[in-house]
Amino acid sequence: MERILIITINLLITLCAFSQSYNQEKTALTNFLVRMYENAPFDGVKAVEDYDNAYLMSVVKLDKTKYKTDAALNRVAQVKAMSQASRFFNGSDITDDIIIRTTEKADGTSDTEIIENIREHSAGYVKQLEHLTNFSASDGQQVFIFITPLKQE
Repeated sequence: MERILIITINLLITLCAFSQSYNQEKTALTNFLVRMYENAPFDGVKAVEDYDNAYLMSVVKLDKTKYKTDAALNRVAQVKAMSQASRFFNGSDITDDIIIRTTEKADGTSDTEIIENIREHSAGYVKQLEHLTNFSASDGQQVFIFITPLKQE
């Protein structure tokens, strides 16, 4: 009986010791990317490298007060991150139209109105983004960081 108890305790200690190192690389990567963002904040995508891997990092910054639930906030962040990654991988077509409208008044003067329309179209879908972390920025907005590994050739 005593032997079974000792074996069980040793087994539990061994399992607990291994569980502490689980996902340690992901935690180190998360801390590195958060420090990098806090040092130089940005929105959009950026390719980053650690010692062994390269990642595409998509950063989305949202105002928490505009969303009623955390689920809605998280879903909007996820969709925006996928959109950013899609534009990065698949490209986009951007068109820019400028309309200059001039109207003459009865007194001989004229009014000029300039209207600029910018349209962006992107096709594609990137589903393999992983939600790495989210935190509150110094301005009160919520920052979401998503990553996906880049294939090294």
